[in-house]
Amino acid sequence: MSAPTELEPFQPSQGFKSTASPNPNWTYGEGIESTPEGRAWMEGEKEGWKVVDTSDPSQKRAVYNIMKSGIVPRPIAFVSSVSEDGIENLAPFSWFNQVSKDPPLISIACSHLEGGSAKDTARNIKSGTGFTVNVISESWIDQANVCSTPVPFELSEWPISGLTKAPSIKAKAPRVKESAFVLECDLFQAIDIRHPTTDEVVTTLILGHVNYIHMRNDVIEPVRGIVDIGKLKPIARVGGITYAKVSEGFSLPSKQWKDIEEGVREKLGDISSK
Repeated sequence: MSAPTELEPFQPSQGFKSTASPNPNWTYGEGIESTPEGRAWMEGEKEGWKVVDTSDPSQKRAVYNIMKSGIVPRPIAFVSSVSEDGIENLAPFSWFNQVSKDPPLISIACSHLEGGSAKDTARNIKSGTGFTVNVISESWIDQANVCSTPVPFELSEWPISGLTKAPSIKAKAPRVKESAFVLECDLFQAIDIRHPTTDEVVTTLILGHVNYIHMRNDVIEPVRGIVDIGKLKPIARVGGITYAKVSEGFSLPSKQWKDIEEGVREKLGDISSK
């Protein structure tokens, strides 16, 4: 399928630009009205609110679409898994994140198909053969996106993706060679999520234990040894059929209580005296 003619051509990110925060002069207790942008933002509140009742059956599809459009941006787990019979699977999941640092755990929510059957990825991971989570970069998003097609269970997405298999250390499932950051995992826990009204299993929440992290040398910051986001060029998921680049951010360090206690207590004293 050709790209819609009304869309502008894709422009690859040129590194990652870091800026100051939106309000670098902010101080304790200061409200959003302290900046022109903050005041303009709150003007929108005058338009009122729409509330969606998630228990209304007629809103089921709307709830899904609204949540996808508002919980953004979401990282994408491009999961490589293998069935007990050796059938290899590739699939992207944007209900994905890290859970804990020790043990290093990640989560992937695999919604079940209409009729209640589990998706291939959930079944494969439950089989205990291990799996890999491959971070998608800008240059191969089309190859990854085609793997969201619901092909029959007995077929593998690898041939239609055009992507290349690379061996894992422990997991039976291969890594995606094109991915510069890969988490090699095994199953830590699978939690079946049941609908509160029908008691039907609608989602399987996978908790994966990260055994190995594969990082391509050219995307590693040489000093700190962490991933350089400007070189990784990861892709995020937003609403509808839209993906997003991650090419700009602002620096806003967290603070230690010992460093701000005096100023905070002084500010709280000023507020309480008014």
